[in-house]
Amino acid sequence: MKVDTGAQYLEDLATGYWFSEVLFTAVELEVFNLLEPKGLTTAELASVLDMPSSGLGRFLQALCAINLVACDSGSYFNTKLASDYLVIGRPNYQGDSILWRKGLRLGWQDLAGSLKAGGRVNFPAEEEDAKQFSQRIRKYIKAMDNVARTKVEEILPFFQGLDLKGELLDVGTGSGAIASGFLESFPVLSATLLDIGEVLNYTRELLDKQEFGKRVSYLPTNILEPWTVEQERFDLVVLSNIIHAYSEEEIPLILDRAANCLKPEGFLVIHDFFPEHSPEKAALLDLNMFINTYNGRTFSQAWVREQLAMSKLHTTELIPLETDTAVIFAAKDATKFATLRLDARTRLIARIKAMGFSQVLPVSTADIHVSDWTDLRCQYGCDRYGHPHCPPNSPTPQKTRDVLKDFSQALLLEGEPPGKIFQKRVLAAEREGFLAGFHKAFSYWAGPCVLCDTCAATFPNGKCCNTRDARPAMEGAGIDVFETVRRAGLKLGILRNKGDYVRYFALLLLE
Repeated sequence: MKVDTGAQYLEDLATGYWFSEVLFTAVELEVFNLLEPKGLTTAELASVLDMPSSGLGRFLQALCAINLVACDSGSYFNTKLASDYLVIGRPNYQGDSILWRKGLRLGWQDLAGSLKAGGRVNFPAEEEDAKQFSQRIRKYIKAMDNVARTKVEEILPFFQGLDLKGELLDVGTGSGAIASGFLESFPVLSATLLDIGEVLNYTRELLDKQEFGKRVSYLPTNILEPWTVEQERFDLVVLSNIIHAYSEEEIPLILDRAANCLKPEGFLVIHDFFPEHSPEKAALLDLNMFINTYNGRTFSQAWVREQLAMSKLHTTELIPLETDTAVIFAAKDATKFATLRLDARTRLIARIKAMGFSQVLPVSTADIHVSDWTDLRCQYGCDRYGHPHCPPNSPTPQKTRDVLKDFSQALLLEGEPPGKIFQKRVLAAEREGFLAGFHKAFSYWAGPCVLCDTCAATFPNGKCCNTRDARPAMEGAGIDVFETVRRAGLKLGILRNKGDYVRYFALLLLE
């Protein structure tokens, strides 16, 4: 969602449920199955659904507006997104997960009640019998399976080229989708799936269809109770979306047990939601756990890594996935991280973001827009013109173009005031890049240098006394900040009023 400080942002927040209700209804009515593959007219769909075509036509137009359906010559067709993810039976079907989200609405609608009570107020029916409990468990597992099958496809590439064999322990396995993904990719790997018995009954049904045979074993266990597994038995231990389901007091126990059953050369994979990667989603998930669970919550990557260190494990940085979750790899032997497919830039981005930047985006130097007009804004309109690192004393646009020819990769850093702190962070990021092996690392920041309390420009000779830390202004060097930021996929507007939210940007050239 576009972040803004104006009334439109509030309007978008207030009407957010319009979008989800359209999606929920379309999935419930199986509209996408009916449109696949040849499409239908409004009248044809109305006939199948036994509904008046008047309202249905408007509903289909709404689906078009949110890019789930397209209209051509009076017929409606699924977009590729809908065809891939919203047609029942497709490998990546997400409908069960979507409808599970719909089921959470009751708790959210009584958010005020939860806040007043200090916790959950909506609970499963007390008279729920074994059959009802089993049905609820299956519904939940099907929903989580939709998501897990897409997530494991993002995790597996980190192990590409690794001769992974031995045994895997999937803690809180759910549908077994994570373990299944590893078993399919590594034919000599076997897996032990740990979860409560009611869950594993359904997990077994799902995995029996995949014919893994004796490569899979099941361990009915409450995660909070002792695990009946041997110490240092497993080559790989996975905790996928487990951390956020437990309390601050319970997690150290779980991590200790995971560490104890890990081989000296093995890996522990923590996959979860983290505020450092997706702040909005993590914060709202945390609130969802407050509303709909007994003690679940989200935790920062720093806290999780501290707990892993207390379990005598080394960790990588937080490694973001393309979607809303991220992973932390842990091991007893830190040298083992070198065998994972963790590229230097990804790890560097994680370390730099942890410094306090709100965004760290990889950009191609081809997308850094250099113009010949930017220094006019400096000469006519800025009282710092003529300062030691501002025009005409900054690199010319042509010099900047020549410099960029020697680079192909850069990072766009976004932060916030105060400027002095932001610029010091940029310098720290530059040094981190250098130490990571990017020996040409060099930074530019938007706006003039404000590192020193008193600029040398006020002295008689006007020479900079801090050339070690001073860096060129992007604008002064010919870089069009607005266009470059837009090319990176961010929206940047003109500040019209005093007090409008200020965003700072910098470029870090890498290699």
